[in-house]
Amino acid sequence: MDENQVFPVDNEDDDVVVTLSLDDGSEVTCEILTIFDIGDQDYIVLLPLDENGEENSEGQVYIYRYFEDETGAPSLDNIESDEEYDAVAKKFDELYGEALDEE
Repeated sequence: MDENQVFPVDNEDDDVVVTLSLDDGSEVTCEILTIFDIGDQDYIVLLPLDENGEENSEGQVYIYRYFEDETGAPSLDNIESDEEYDAVAKKFDELYGEALDEE
């Protein structure tokens, strides 16, 4: 994915939904599950939706580094190292587990 890709937000829905343009030219619609930080870096967790706008049956999520420029426009970047990804996935599991416990 292009790290400077700005994605549109669908403000008509209760859940915040974005469309990602992937490297292979395809697009995938995702719901933003959460944005959180570890240290000075923000991360975003996206839940890919199927063609009917429903959660994917595998429970797959996409995790990216998240940035906003001076104007507040969002952009994403891939997580390059296994160590960083593992730390981010662990933090997400902690946050997601707490959110599920509250429901």
